[in-house]
Amino acid sequence: MAAVLLALVSAVLFGGMAVTLGLAFRRSPDAEAGALVTGLVALVVNEIFALASLPWSGSVWPFLLAGILAPGCSQILYIRAVKEVGVSRAAVVVGAAPLVSVTIALAVLREPLRAPLLLGAALIVAGGLALAGERDRPDHIRSVGLFLAFGSILFFATRDNIVRHLAEGSTVDPQLAATATILTGSAVMAGYLLAIRGPRMVGDVRRAFGPFVVPGVLWGVSYAALFEAFYRSRVTVVSPLVATEALFGVVLAAIVLGRSELIGRHVVAGAALIVAGGILIGVFRR
Repeated sequence: MAAVLLALVSAVLFGGMAVTLGLAFRRSPDAEAGALVTGLVALVVNEIFALASLPWSGSVWPFLLAGILAPGCSQILYIRAVKEVGVSRAAVVVGAAPLVSVTIALAVLREPLRAPLLLGAALIVAGGLALAGERDRPDHIRSVGLFLAFGSILFFATRDNIVRHLAEGSTVDPQLAATATILTGSAVMAGYLLAIRGPRMVGDVRRAFGPFVVPGVLWGVSYAALFEAFYRSRVTVVSPLVATEALFGVVLAAIVLGRSELIGRHVVAGAALIVAGGILIGVFRR
């Protein structure tokens, strides 16, 4: 029960993070610097949780490596996706993460293929098609953002499976593990920004700090809850529940951002289908 509640808390906070990203872009359009700021703020949040779990034990280096995938690569793609297609549409695409997780499990872990998994996958694909078929999206929205969002979930899903595998039998505290992945992820984001901008990245990050602090805090707490959930239950339980952030993101975007998101029937249908598919996969992938 604790894992379920933690996963839902993570989903709500991740949806809230997406909405506050939408607000942050109204003050600063710099997605790359914003990604680094959210990572650094989330790092501080998780360090506070980790310090509360002293004394530490175990080896954290595998979690450091996992952080290269997510949040290292995933956060850059996700924040750019929010900038390109808006909060609600990026949230809907990320809700398809259970499909990617199951695909990895089937291909790598050789888990059995069952009819409910195929149905869940079909629902997620249908949700993606509903979103792709949208014709009444705002003019400022660019379709490339949908591909960026999907790219981010490839990293999310891979990281989830790795973390769950590492968590089984690990003596590393979940908050220390979360801090380790964010530390490496932030280093990846900083290295990427330095490579494309050089020394001026310092000024860019300083200017983006104010607008992106709140998303970083929400994401940091969401991340902490996610790792606690993975230490208590399987990916098959946690990932579909976290994927409900698609619905939370759409609802919160409609409330907070209003007409700028232009949330129509395609977005609502896509969110509903993807979440239903994710839950179906989670229920029957045992």
